[in-house]
Amino acid sequence: MSLHPVALLVFVLLASTAGAAERPNLLFIFSDDHATAAIGAYGSQINQTPNLDRLASEGALFRNSFCANSICGPSRACILSGKHSHKNGFMINGDHFDGHQTTFPPLLQKAGYQTAVIGKWHLGTDPVGFDYWEVLPGQGSYYNPAFLLPGGKRHRRQGYCTDLITDMAIEWLDEGRDKEKPFLLMCQHKAPHRNWAPAPRHLKTLNDGPIPEPSTLRDDYAGRTELLAESEMTIRDHMHWGHDMKFKGENQLPEYFVTGYPNGEYQRMTPEQRAGWDAHYEPRNQAFLAAVAAGEMTDEEIFSWTYQRYIKDYLRCIAAVDESVGRLLDYLDQAGLADNTLVVYSSDQGFYLGEHGWYDKRWMFEPSLEMPLLVRWPGVIEPGLRPEAMVQNIDYGPTLLEAAGVEKPAEMQGESFAPILRGETPADWRDAIYYAFYESQGAHKVAAHDGVRTDRYKLMHFPKTDEWQLFDLRSDPEEMTSVHDDPSHAEVLAGMKQRYEELRATYEVPEGLPKP
Repeated sequence: MSLHPVALLVFVLLASTAGAAERPNLLFIFSDDHATAAIGAYGSQINQTPNLDRLASEGALFRNSFCANSICGPSRACILSGKHSHKNGFMINGDHFDGHQTTFPPLLQKAGYQTAVIGKWHLGTDPVGFDYWEVLPGQGSYYNPAFLLPGGKRHRRQGYCTDLITDMAIEWLDEGRDKEKPFLLMCQHKAPHRNWAPAPRHLKTLNDGPIPEPSTLRDDYAGRTELLAESEMTIRDHMHWGHDMKFKGENQLPEYFVTGYPNGEYQRMTPEQRAGWDAHYEPRNQAFLAAVAAGEMTDEEIFSWTYQRYIKDYLRCIAAVDESVGRLLDYLDQAGLADNTLVVYSSDQGFYLGEHGWYDKRWMFEPSLEMPLLVRWPGVIEPGLRPEAMVQNIDYGPTLLEAAGVEKPAEMQGESFAPILRGETPADWRDAIYYAFYESQGAHKVAAHDGVRTDRYKLMHFPKTDEWQLFDLRSDPEEMTSVHDDPSHAEVLAGMKQRYEELRATYEVPEGLPKP
């Protein structure tokens, strides 16, 4: 039976409305420098993250999630554009992101989504494709941070950054958006980025005893390129007296700590915040300095003390991020939004928690190459899903677009992993990822390099010395010995070099990149 034209139009409109109603809301929760080793669901032995663990148990935890360029701004540019750094034009911190290139938020806007980004941005230009935005200038501050608004407006909020960003996100969800539209909210934290300034309530967290040291904390870099020893990101030699270690006044131990930056967070605090801060740090600082002055501590014991100061402050910052995730999940429950909201938790890259003696990121070794990726999508993801497929941050945009029913633009190099979320890994899914780091002259003096990683092997190339490094991740998971010149791995090396050239061609990497 044929329908009357008016009836047919009504049917089409109703079908369209129903389809729109079924499109999921998208909540993207993002932190900065959060290592998988500091998430309970990933097997952390050093802290607890009950709210992130809840997200993992109710959704998917990706075991092979990687970044394309392990540094803050470039990773964010890869996520927004769905393209590698050499294609999106944001290769190093300090570049300026062209927000008018194709990115996924404006495409969601055009599809009827209301969009917002709140928190860390770090791309040098104003956000594009968002109905609402309020972002930190540059790196931002932990205590009483300033925020940027459209039109060049800037204002300062009183409180702790992680809490404020969460408050603002919930306020937008509850009062600021058009509730007739599906939404994309990107809630992006500064924490746990350096200088690891904990919230006042967490200053006493982890005070019961020492955190176990990683087995490679005292790595001497033997068996690998000498470039590793040239970098300036070791816990032993490159922690700053004020900025990192929270000492006040002049550097009394320049042989152990860099004079460098003061603790800018302390300068931003209210008298009440300073009083709580001093009550925690000063007794410990003075006891340490007295012990050193009395000759009661060896160099190795001072190194261990430095590690404890670093790792505990880092983990204390994560405690507030975990609480933020819990607050957001609770809000979705209370507002009746949980069942139709796809929630993603990730970080712009991993981080070194003392592995190889380092803090920071940049190197293509596992702790900073790995990105946490937790996804909950009720009715689509089977709770407890643990995909082994290799995904990368260039895949985030295509995935969110597919979830919203929007076609991925051809220029995006990433692929949607929505089928993987449904439990169906495509037969032609990638067997390797490509990585490139370009900031050779930047902070920490990490040499530019690129490479490929498969499920078992990792190949790195360093243009400065034209060296290759090959690691067997199965027999050497901590990447302590390169086997590139081992005759027994000659065939593997040749195969990995071929895969390297293939991926560079696939992603259209220009000859001569990365530059030495």
